[in-house]
Amino acid sequence: MTSQKSTQTMKPATAAKKLGVYLEATPEAFQEGVVSRDELDALQADPPEWLRDLRRDGPHPRPVVAAKLGISISGLSRGGVEEPLTTAQIDALKADQPEWLRSERAIQAEVRRETVRVKEKAAAEEKKAANKAAAPPQRPSARSGTHDPRGAKGKGTRGTRGGTTRRGR
Repeated sequence: MTSQKSTQTMKPATAAKKLGVYLEATPEAFQEGVVSRDELDALQADPPEWLRDLRRDGPHPRPVVAAKLGISISGLSRGGVEEPLTTAQIDALKADQPEWLRSERAIQAEVRRETVRVKEKAAAEEKKAANKAAAPPQRPSARSGTHDPRGAKGKGTRGTRGGTTRRGR
């Protein structure tokens, strides 16, 4: 008994997001149908002319616009950019360098530096832990003074209560 493999399909909005294009700029046939995983793979491997044009000229969705400008999607909103932009509009913004764009790029650069710092710190701690785990365990020597013969609580040996034993009553 063999089971048939079902084809995975996705909504056009999901497919457009995976392709990095603005859904409203895609052809009607793409917007109205469903896209299978195989069709998506085919579009990515050998994009048709309309997809190549959209990727080259736009309009681009917000994540693509933000990436091309070197800022976050939130930075686009703070800068007042709410609509999709074409490649020409993005190039014009890069050339003009408005104050909000310079500020957002500086913020993004600081975020990247902090991310690198945190990753390096985590890697160093991980390496330190790995080195510690790989090292043979060290036993304290009798001369080191780390061993306390009175026990953990410092009240004497086993079986004593308050300094007296049961037999010593």
